[in-house]
Amino acid sequence: MGVLPVPAEVRAILLDIEGTTTPIAFVQETLFPYIKDNVKEYLRAHWEEEECQRDVGLLRKQAQEDSYLDGAVPIPLESGSGEEELERVIQAVVDNVHWQMSLDRKTTALKQLQGHMWRAAYATGLVKGEIFEDVVPAIRKWREAGMKVYIYSSGSIEAQKLLFGYSTEGDILELFDGHFDTKIGPKVESESYRRIAASIGCATNNILFLTDVPREANAAEEADTHVAVVIRPGNAGLTDDEKSYYSLISSFTELFLPSST
Repeated sequence: MGVLPVPAEVRAILLDIEGTTTPIAFVQETLFPYIKDNVKEYLRAHWEEEECQRDVGLLRKQAQEDSYLDGAVPIPLESGSGEEELERVIQAVVDNVHWQMSLDRKTTALKQLQGHMWRAAYATGLVKGEIFEDVVPAIRKWREAGMKVYIYSSGSIEAQKLLFGYSTEGDILELFDGHFDTKIGPKVESESYRRIAASIGCATNNILFLTDVPREANAAEEADTHVAVVIRPGNAGLTDDEKSYYSLISSFTELFLPSST
């Protein structure tokens, strides 16, 4: 590692979040445990609200679709027969959420409830999005050099904006020109990067993608997107072949933009 020159044709930098801008530990040890520890209390507090009922409705529909899966947790309908029944329904939702999270599922129903819970946690200061200390100064320099900067993450766009809007560095949403999530396509499929380029209004080789996941890097490369793999504390290790094949950086400060000289 050291200094990595950015190809002259690059006009936009596309950033992954987990393991790239943000420690994996923040997601695994703060965000997800917050959901597990607080979902019952959240449901009790917001049960009568329309948004919460929509979330529960989506989870119930997902539970019906999952009924054939081993260990799936059904969510019964309420019949309005009192507090005891309500507690049973809430417990079923809690058990369903815990079951989905134990399998690391990415269903829309689960992500929607999680997003609403995180929104409340960020807004009340219970959670702040963690950002590596080199990230903000580097992005400011890139933007001064004329680069556009975008986020592409498996987490929903709402969850991305919460993390950067309520971060340890303050509200840094102004640093980003746009956000993409898996609605544009999976991160391990090359077509997703072609769609992003089309959305940005550039060629795929005008983009540099920074990620900690070789499968994502490979998909981006297949679309003729420039790639660097980010090495951060807590990230999964790379094979010797991956280390020798990919351009590697351990800090955003290692990127050298020719246009900034």
